Amino acid sequence: KPETAAVLKRTVEALMERGAVVRNLENLGERSLPYKITKHKERHRRGGYFLIDFEGPPSIVSTMMDHLGRDIDVIRRGFIKHPVSKTEECSGIIPVNYEDKLIAKK
Repeated sequence: KPETAAVLKRTVEALMERGAVVRNLENLGERSLPYKITKHKERHRRGGYFLIDFEGPPSIVSTMMDHLGRDIDVIRRGFIKHPVSKTEECSGIIPVNYEDKLIAKK
């Protein structure tokens, strides 16, 4: 839907303006809400669920919660902290001794 695309575009642009790097955007589809939600003087029974994976400073969470709270197209918003995975440094390519491979073992 064009309205949904507009909401997502506004949200991603707001994140990037605040210094976040958006890694992934995932559509989880439209579902029934767990309970009826009244927001901006409207009752909602169904909603589209989306996950936006981003990296940014923790200080943007409160400003984004405020920004999304004022957006009339957003019913609920939430942030979940990702655990930072440790990456192993590459030790480089281990050289292969081709002479050993060519010589047949008896």
